[in-house]
Amino acid sequence: MSSYQKMAHSGSSPLRRHFSLRLFASYAFDWIVLVVIVVAAGFLGRIEPNKRPFSLSDPNISFPYTVKDTVPTWLLVVLCGLVPAIAIVIITILLVPGTTVPKNTSYTLVWKRKLWELHVGWLGLLMAVGSAFFFISGIKNMCGKPRPDLLSRCDPDLANAAKYQVGGFKGEAAAALLYSGAICRQTDRAKLDDGFRSYPSGHAAASAAGLIYFSLFLASKFSVTIPFVVPGPATFSNASMHVAFPSRAQSGSGGGPYEPTRHEYSAPSSPHKARLAADRAAQHNSKIQSLRRQAAAPPIYLLAISLVPFCLAIFISASRWFDFRHHGFDILFGFLIGTATAIYSFRYYHLPIMAGAGWAWGPRSEDRAFWAGVGRLGYVGDKDDFDAGVDRADLGESGDVELYPAQPPAPGGMSHRGGNQYMTGPQQGGPPQAGPFQDVELERMEHARRPMGQGM
Repeated sequence: MSSYQKMAHSGSSPLRRHFSLRLFASYAFDWIVLVVIVVAAGFLGRIEPNKRPFSLSDPNISFPYTVKDTVPTWLLVVLCGLVPAIAIVIITILLVPGTTVPKNTSYTLVWKRKLWELHVGWLGLLMAVGSAFFFISGIKNMCGKPRPDLLSRCDPDLANAAKYQVGGFKGEAAAALLYSGAICRQTDRAKLDDGFRSYPSGHAAASAAGLIYFSLFLASKFSVTIPFVVPGPATFSNASMHVAFPSRAQSGSGGGPYEPTRHEYSAPSSPHKARLAADRAAQHNSKIQSLRRQAAAPPIYLLAISLVPFCLAIFISASRWFDFRHHGFDILFGFLIGTATAIYSFRYYHLPIMAGAGWAWGPRSEDRAFWAGVGRLGYVGDKDDFDAGVDRADLGESGDVELYPAQPPAPGGMSHRGGNQYMTGPQQGGPPQAGPFQDVELERMEHARRPMGQGM
């Protein structure tokens, strides 16, 4: 196995087994960026919002003001941030790296993996909640939508209402007349400003972000997913994969592909026949393993545990409805934003649940700790490993070459441009190929004919 293949399987390069200050700084910068986003969201939440004009006869904003919330802000922080963070620590210590690790594995490697999974678990949680908080804080102030209890907070100046009218015409019904926020006599500015932050719901967004992320984390570590089969060349094309008893399926008398005769597996008379017999046996064993036996549903109690945070997020969001803090659409849209941030934050640092076996993505390469650039697929891989035996065209790197002026060939019929070499002299008695464009095309053809790793 080449060094690049080893890197792809392990998720890191052998050259990065030592401590890398550059890589450490890269992830420290991730934390700093997320903290800055959270702080910026906090400042956005303190800005005076736009105050959308409202009607004094609107029943949708005439609900009473409830002093105590079912889920106050401090409890929201505990349920959506602190509880998942502590649970991630416990699960990481107990379940990572799992029972597949050989018994003679050093404790240093085991704890490195535990700490890495803990690190990205926390990082993803902060990304989910912090980005949702940032989006919500900005949208709330821009929209300035009145809460269902706005009139109770506002204490409008009804005697001078005409002075604050900003919409409607004289003679229209009272419900068609709109007034500015200046009509409010409320002296508590924070209470009044908060009355214009209904859309979208911050509680719904934060609860969905933190708790749905936590549900995905639990499902990943508990291997809770809808049963699936990794598609293969003949997974769904062979009808025998769907019968009740594949080993009893008959394709004809006298034996068949599912019931080989004794003659087919008699003692071979030559090594070639022995190899053919082994191949037939392998095919037979793969066929009798029906599709229904290749996957199974996880225990239902694991699914129930994974759904607890999701159910808690729904309760927190619903509480904003019966506390008269938000309209229905405000709650739904906030929950949607939180769900989106939870999903992309989880996938940003964790493998897909169906194919990831509960692992998080490995660390970035030291060579690409801060930047990959155009032409590189992802942030894993060192330059030396990449250039050793990888065809750049296969990995999406640009194969275009700038047309430089023709240069005299170097000894041996090779011309050097940068780090690449292109054939310029006659090949196998053919006519000489002049010009850089022809050189590139010949090099591509020559590279395609020789095996990987040769002629480099």
